[in-house]
Amino acid sequence: MEWLKELFTGETVAHSLLILALVAASGVLLGSFKIKGVGLGIAGVLFTGLAFGHYGFHINKEVMEFVREFGLILFVYTIGMQVGPGFVASLRKQGLPLNIMAGTVVMLGALITVAIVFLGGIDMSIAVGLFSGGTTNTPALGAAQQALKNLTNFTPEQLEQFAKNPGLGYAVAYPFGIMGIILTMGIIRGLFKVHPTQEAAEFAKQMQSNTPKLSNLNIAVTNPNLDGLTVERIPGLANSGVVISRLLRGKEMDVATPEMEMRLGDILHAVGPADKLKEIQIVIGKVSDVDLKSMPSHVTTRRVVVTKKSVLGKTIEELDLDAYGVAVTRVSRAEIEFTPAANVRLQFADTLLLVGEEEAIAKAAKELGNSPKQLNHPQIVPIFVGIALGVLVGSIPFHFPHMPAAVKLGLAGGPLIVAILLSRLGRLGPLIYYMPISANLMLRELGITLFLACVGLKAGDQFIKTLTQGDGFYWMGLAAIITLVPILLVGLIARAFYKLNYTSICGVLAGSMTDPPALAFANAMTGSDAPSISYATVYPLTMLLRVLSAQLLVLLFMR
Repeated sequence: MEWLKELFTGETVAHSLLILALVAASGVLLGSFKIKGVGLGIAGVLFTGLAFGHYGFHINKEVMEFVREFGLILFVYTIGMQVGPGFVASLRKQGLPLNIMAGTVVMLGALITVAIVFLGGIDMSIAVGLFSGGTTNTPALGAAQQALKNLTNFTPEQLEQFAKNPGLGYAVAYPFGIMGIILTMGIIRGLFKVHPTQEAAEFAKQMQSNTPKLSNLNIAVTNPNLDGLTVERIPGLANSGVVISRLLRGKEMDVATPEMEMRLGDILHAVGPADKLKEIQIVIGKVSDVDLKSMPSHVTTRRVVVTKKSVLGKTIEELDLDAYGVAVTRVSRAEIEFTPAANVRLQFADTLLLVGEEEAIAKAAKELGNSPKQLNHPQIVPIFVGIALGVLVGSIPFHFPHMPAAVKLGLAGGPLIVAILLSRLGRLGPLIYYMPISANLMLRELGITLFLACVGLKAGDQFIKTLTQGDGFYWMGLAAIITLVPILLVGLIARAFYKLNYTSICGVLAGSMTDPPALAFANAMTGSDAPSISYATVYPLTMLLRVLSAQLLVLLFMR
């Protein structure tokens, strides 16, 4: 059995892989246990790593460094790929107040962290771990550790200890980081006597009124001024978001191309937002009882997926699908459906609803690609090119006056920002930056699992000692302040002064803490997915702010 002893105690690659696998598997299992719907989730890996480290299980230092950093890169890169397409939209006017609230939570947490360093008498390398754990933000922990490694005014022995401190602080602070936000939701609910399900219903009504749903209408041409005009010259049609897809003349139905001339008595089938349809109907004529969609004809509809590289980035107008005798009536992108304007540029995985004859649609589908299999095939080359660009961007030093070291985005910030930009662009030369959801989730979970396993193993030899003999419980109290004060203050102001819907408050608070367990709790409490909307609105900016603030805390206050 000597081989087994060597496998568990040696310094071989097999030993490292075995320990990492055991930590990961047991940690995920631990995180799956829930009490009243709340569990550690993926953070369970951190605690099993601490347990393994405490009992003397370690892996090769160089292997640990590589696995930890590579895991962190995979995690933040896939987050960027997910949130990138909606990042700009989240900063538009309707999301600006929510992002200001979430940003305030981050800034208050950072200011409190600075205060406890000067007033609480603890080192910033520990405080930044409390800041990361108290806000349940693992990328911030990774960013802080990266910044600590770049310090040049300390001895190697000091830097070695500094590298462990954030992990210890994170582990001590994390449990209340999860519970603190749930406690805050309960306090706001009790103080303002909120009925979560009623608030969710009110939010749903508000969203329905703000989000125009696509409808369709059959309109008879009775306006004599339109007799002989082409479809594209209908007054007000160009910028209305309405598409004319079919035209019935007598008993003959055809696809309504822009160049087709109208005659009095024609019946048009229009698709678009209900209010815009009404405006166009007033211009064209009167509503017809004839339903063109239900009439048997040679005109049919079909959904086609954009997968051909040569059409990516082209506008609907440049494609000139009218030449095939086909009309595009709807575009579905990232689960949002809208009518296409002529200047809408196609992205990989867009789904177009085409109207036309079967043969014409088949030709248009061939032009667009329409290969659903490609949607499930991960683009490997773009992933590694994106990671390489992220590492390069993260390594660029930014020099600011009165700072002890250059500021770098690091291996947490660089890949995150690059992924956001690339996923927003969708394409860079021949490379397509589209990642299937299943592939994204797989890489993300793998990355965060590897990262937390290494963080736990590295800090495990000191965790129990710190908790039982050192200042562990004192740190917990300080972390509770970092957790509670910002979210409680912002949540109370949002409800008392801005009368924000409770479901939105829950989503903003969960998003400001980048805390999926808290979001799951809010969804369950309100009986809807309404909190997820505001969560997704603030998540991208919050993640970026937390990564950058963790680095700045280290670079500005580590002396």
